[in-house]
Amino acid sequence: MSAKKVTLALLCILALALLAPRVHAGAKIVLTYSNFFPPLHKVSLLSEGWCREVERRTGGKVKINYFPGGALTRPTQTYDSVVKGVADIGLSFCAYTRGRFPLTEVIDLPLGYWSALIGTKLANAYYERFKPKEFDDVKLLYLLTSPPHRLFTKRPVRDLEGLRGLKIRSTGTSAKVVKALGGVPVAMPMSDAYDAIRKGIAEGIVCPFEPLKGFKLLDVVNYGTLFSAAYLNVAYVVMNRGTWEALPQDVKDVIEEVNREWAEKSGRVWDELEEEGRRAFLKKGGKVIELSREEDDRWRGRLQPILEEYVKEKETQGLPAREALEFCLDYLKRHR
Repeated sequence: MSAKKVTLALLCILALALLAPRVHAGAKIVLTYSNFFPPLHKVSLLSEGWCREVERRTGGKVKINYFPGGALTRPTQTYDSVVKGVADIGLSFCAYTRGRFPLTEVIDLPLGYWSALIGTKLANAYYERFKPKEFDDVKLLYLLTSPPHRLFTKRPVRDLEGLRGLKIRSTGTSAKVVKALGGVPVAMPMSDAYDAIRKGIAEGIVCPFEPLKGFKLLDVVNYGTLFSAAYLNVAYVVMNRGTWEALPQDVKDVIEEVNREWAEKSGRVWDELEEEGRRAFLKKGGKVIELSREEDDRWRGRLQPILEEYVKEKETQGLPAREALEFCLDYLKRHR
């Protein structure tokens, strides 16, 4: 065998070794989990709980080193980092790498969500139904979603006329929503929203109740407008494909069992956080505006073209976008 072939063979062996779970003394499987949420955030604590539950149910056969706060990978790089084996497991939002998950973007559309739990259940049912190829290079453990997004402003917005021309911090799906409703999208990181609204660079924001507390937006917005055609953001928990395939079957069975439980737990935790944010908003003196039925229908009508635009765009890519959209709408209708 030539030196070149020997080198190539060694590189292949090394690559396989890097993709396989790390095994230490006592045949313990050691994995890494990357999460960008701060260590004490409830979603982060829940993810750490997933790690500990897998360890417990495998009788210590598996050890998972947990890295919150983006310490191991940045949220925009998490998926690729898991594919490459930098992290064995990772959690991040699909929207952070827009275009990478074209069919799953259907979950982020303004479909009319009312809770994170229903969003999470729909997302996992969608995956089981469609098994989109965009996740083929990893093992998808489960999907979870944020709570529905609302409109928060400095002055009351009770109709489309009240929103017209208002500068609203928004990105991605929220920017499309704001533009369709007549507002002016202003893109910026969430961390810049407080100063932007305080200084008048933006006059409001589209987000769940939960971030109002964490980012101190309670101090700069006074009104929250609820509309039924609400959207949310879907996140993934994925494992490196080689790592998953190298695990013993009994460990895989445990992980699948914990996944099913933790998906629902995630939805419930997000809803708890949402309620905490809502209470804090009201305690601070914030006012919640519920649109009249006629006005809500106007808002829904303005947002309908976003759904059709998604279908048209994704079908040109050969994706079953219409079927995916109808599946999601039907799921929400049946579980209302």
